[in-house]
Amino acid sequence: MENNCIFCKIAAKEIPSNVVYEDDKMIVFHDISPAAPVHVLAIPKKHIDSVLALTAEDESLMGHMMRVMANVAADLGVDEKGFRIVTNTKEDGGQTVNHLHFHLIGGRSMQWPPG
Repeated sequence: MENNCIFCKIAAKEIPSNVVYEDDKMIVFHDISPAAPVHVLAIPKKHIDSVLALTAEDESLMGHMMRVMANVAADLGVDEKGFRIVTNTKEDGGQTVNHLHFHLIGGRSMQWPPG
């Protein structure tokens, strides 16, 4: 756990969150500033700064997270019409928390380009 990482603190239960799913590798919780009717964040419990910090040993974790996010999308009822999974990287990519996280967004029509 990184000392001042808000997502590490959420994963460690030091900061409360509205959890949708949790296992020993990851946690999924509702975003506090939703951009759509369904907007949850999926984070690994292991601190990883961004996709740029992924290593070969993280490959199974990433596969696990994608499979879980598909299941969460179904549980939240956005699998039939569709949803978007987004990760932001560094400042120009819009990353505001330096802990790898995926936004699962659905419940409305998504536009392209995202902006």
